[in-house]
Amino acid sequence: MLLALASVTVATAQDDAAEEVKPTGKVELVQDGFAFTEGPAWEPKSKSLLFTDIPNTAIHRLAPDGSITLFTGDSKHTNGILIPADGRILACQMDGQVVRYDDDANATVLASQYNGKRFNAPNDLTVDDDGGIYFTDPLFRAPTPLPQTVQAVYYIAADDTVSRVTEGLAAPNGIGMSPDRKRLYVCPSGQAEMLVYDVTGPGKLSAPKTFCTLQQPEGKSGTGADGIALDVNGNVYITTHIGVQIYSPAGKQIGVVAFPEQPANVCFGGDDWKTMFVTARTGLYRVTMPIPGMH
Repeated sequence: MLLALASVTVATAQDDAAEEVKPTGKVELVQDGFAFTEGPAWEPKSKSLLFTDIPNTAIHRLAPDGSITLFTGDSKHTNGILIPADGRILACQMDGQVVRYDDDANATVLASQYNGKRFNAPNDLTVDDDGGIYFTDPLFRAPTPLPQTVQAVYYIAADDTVSRVTEGLAAPNGIGMSPDRKRLYVCPSGQAEMLVYDVTGPGKLSAPKTFCTLQQPEGKSGTGADGIALDVNGNVYITTHIGVQIYSPAGKQIGVVAFPEQPANVCFGGDDWKTMFVTARTGLYRVTMPIPGMH
């Protein structure tokens, strides 16, 4: 059952002041020929990018010299990856668990079940300032019937306890937090309305509000999103059918960046954090943006 939204689209006077965000460089293909790319995550210590190729159960590393090497060929269908400030490599394995990889790609399981049942297929994740991890658990690559019966967001607390923090959602996918950690964004794939929650404590959320309604491809309606990233100003970058749609913190669309293939996920990296990396079906792309990504 889907939870009814508690409010209309978030909107304030900031809408009128929001300026358009456009690339400062051209969209470049880094490498193609993959099966389905996902999970880009910038690793500052090595100045490299990790990204996944889900069907091939692979995680690759893009080095500063442009070479791409295999980080692991046994990713258990890893999707989203996140590398917080402490350097941990956190990941959602769609085979049912959230893990931490060490530098040799050995995985330590952080959570694999809730109420005694495996997760459906963990998809993407974000962290708070209290040592906790929020992650989405939709239906993609999940067993049927769904082990958890609902698609939702979960929270792994610093003491390793796991709680379900949302009601049933329409394929919750991308997830991210605002720079002040007071808002949690959840981007469902099964609807055009993107959601935002007020964070009232570790793993404690308000009822959802509609943050924005995505621009739809011509002739279609109700299409949703996949991945999400934020910049230091709190603007939200959402991968959609028409490209990376950019929204101000007030929910106003302030840009769209198109790619040759439909984007799946997005992150920022580079020395100045202004390089936007996008995984899009068979390819990995990058483009320089004017505002640094949140890191």
